[in-house]
Amino acid sequence: MVFYRWQKEFIENRAARPVEENQKRLEFLETKVRNQALDFGTNAFQGGRLRHTRIALLLLLVLSIPAAFTVAQDQPGVDPSVAPPPHAKQVHLKHILVIGQTKGFEHDSVSDGMVAIYSLGRNSGLWDTTLRTDTELLTKKDLGRNAKNLDYFDALVFMSTTGELDLDDSQKKDMLSFVKDDGKGFVGVHAALDTNYKWPEYGEMIGGWFDQHPWSTFNAPIVNEDPGFPAVRHFPKAFVKFDEIYQPKEWSREKVNVLLSLDPAKLNYANPRVHRTDHDFAVAWDKMYGKGRVFYSTLGHTQEAWSDPDIRTMYFEAIKWVLGMTEGSTSSHPRPQTRSEEH
Repeated sequence: MVFYRWQKEFIENRAARPVEENQKRLEFLETKVRNQALDFGTNAFQGGRLRHTRIALLLLLVLSIPAAFTVAQDQPGVDPSVAPPPHAKQVHLKHILVIGQTKGFEHDSVSDGMVAIYSLGRNSGLWDTTLRTDTELLTKKDLGRNAKNLDYFDALVFMSTTGELDLDDSQKKDMLSFVKDDGKGFVGVHAALDTNYKWPEYGEMIGGWFDQHPWSTFNAPIVNEDPGFPAVRHFPKAFVKFDEIYQPKEWSREKVNVLLSLDPAKLNYANPRVHRTDHDFAVAWDKMYGKGRVFYSTLGHTQEAWSDPDIRTMYFEAIKWVLGMTEGSTSSHPRPQTRSEEH
């Protein structure tokens, strides 16, 4: 055990000694250990198994000293006057509130969508999710009972909400302030556009309201107008999705950044439910509302949509964007020309 104490003292105090002195002490220790090992070996048969064991331990010590020296040299001493190196930036868990209240038409996909948002946050470790089919938490009032309010959350997701939601005037004020003044995020999914017709500020925030779905659920020909935006960069320039595309009213391209739209050259206009004479049917857009970021898409009508990796990725990236984790344009742009319009 004497040698163990020497080795321990050597390692613990090596930071205070020059490298040359450490090397000399190392050589001295190795010599002492070898001599002791030889002495033990000469009388090995006299001491029986006990001496054999001591020899083995000493030889092991000989081998361990250089290794210990190397590790010790590689690990500099801690200087309390020097600040420790900075750690990697920590990602603080965000809090998402998903509202699925329906006062009008009830979509079968509401549950699928809510579960998808929950799973995307849990699997990525970026956010936790509170799922509600009521509107109690849409307030900044202290609710007590360990109930959370808007001050706790970083973004709202309206999952195919419909009709006039159960919101009093103070709740409406708090929800608008949540986005406009606090700079927090809002994501509207599909029928979020079919919501709160009697609340003008809601339409201003989200960008418009639902005005029929002329083609119901069909193979929608979609154009990617902003391939650089995080929520749609995984889509090709043109593609098809089987979904229900809403026709927006009181909506203007000049007030939003259109991300996805229907290809006007591939639509059938012999339909009495087509009301837009400009044939401009946006499928997804983003915008600012005061300090807050807003994203909306009509995609997500069907239950199957929430098993589609493309749709899940779109909403995953949309939530990240409204949370400020990524960057993307909110500037409006002219409608792109299709090939048929160019001729």
